[in-house]
Amino acid sequence: MAGFSVCIKWGGKDYNITGLIDSQTVLDLKKCIQAETGVQTDRQKLIGLKVRGKAPSDDVVLSEIKHLKPGTKIMMIGSREEDITKIMEQPSDIPEVINDFDIEEEEIAIENREEFLNKIDKRVKEYKIEILNEPRKNKKLLVLDIDYTLFDHRSVAETANELIRPFLHEFLTSAYDDYDIVIWSATGMKWIEVKMKELGVSSHPAYRLCFMMDNLAMISVHIPKYGVIDVKPLGVIWGKYPHWGPHNTIMFDDIRRNFIMNPQTGLKIRPFRQAHFNRDKDRELLRLSKYLKEISTLNDFSVLNHRKWEKYRSKRKHKDSNNDGDEVLCKDSKESCDNDDDSGASASS
Repeated sequence: MAGFSVCIKWGGKDYNITGLIDSQTVLDLKKCIQAETGVQTDRQKLIGLKVRGKAPSDDVVLSEIKHLKPGTKIMMIGSREEDITKIMEQPSDIPEVINDFDIEEEEIAIENREEFLNKIDKRVKEYKIEILNEPRKNKKLLVLDIDYTLFDHRSVAETANELIRPFLHEFLTSAYDDYDIVIWSATGMKWIEVKMKELGVSSHPAYRLCFMMDNLAMISVHIPKYGVIDVKPLGVIWGKYPHWGPHNTIMFDDIRRNFIMNPQTGLKIRPFRQAHFNRDKDRELLRLSKYLKEISTLNDFSVLNHRKWEKYRSKRKHKDSNNDGDEVLCKDSKESCDNDDDSGASASS
């Protein structure tokens, strides 16, 4: 294994580390990474590097890491010193920048365009899904994005646990009672697997993932106002598993355009950013647990307007007051559960 290179993924970018030789140590590799990224060696955590099931110490020779081969992709978690300083000095009330645009369905109703439906049919035929746990009878479907939905993938941190969205495991445990859970990210499958492992999602004892999907299952569509964009058409799943459809599927994503091919089925979740400032006050998953539990009894989700999910929940609060489990969820997010009004549950017009 002489003269090889590896790819380090960090901060949303890829860094090619070249010229490595098998007699070098993990510390030598980290020094090369520091030269490229600016992250000091003692702040680097290299995800996936294992020797006898454990993370290798800095003095381990690279040749001892049997799965380290030319072109291996490695995810790194770590922070530059200057970024850590910025976190300490940055005010917690800075405005959030949303990297998205609202798409008005009446302007660009594209979900029935033949050329895009043909692309979906092609994905149904060609995209391979690896079932992790078989779909369960009579369970609805919950499709989840990862980045900014389940964790903050851009903020600096020493470990993945610092960036995990609050109440993630409680949310997935509650959802698993009524829904089969699918992860769909706009990244490659390798990174999806690494993220789910680091977040403890793929091995959690209280719930199971049905399967995961990556960027290869997405399609590109053209919108006159915005050009070509990549989206996540749920028709790919529905075409492979007909027992799911618009009537019993809901999708969470922090970017609305990702579900432009199935706008009525998507719920735009508030993005989880600046984890160090927001982890103590973010209650989005806790509140959405309540919503998922309440709508799980419906036979047809097409009557819902997910843009007004908070009003739906508060309207249902009094009807379900005898449900102890649901009341616990409301108590922890009292500021929104008590915000009841006459508008109540919303149905799509």
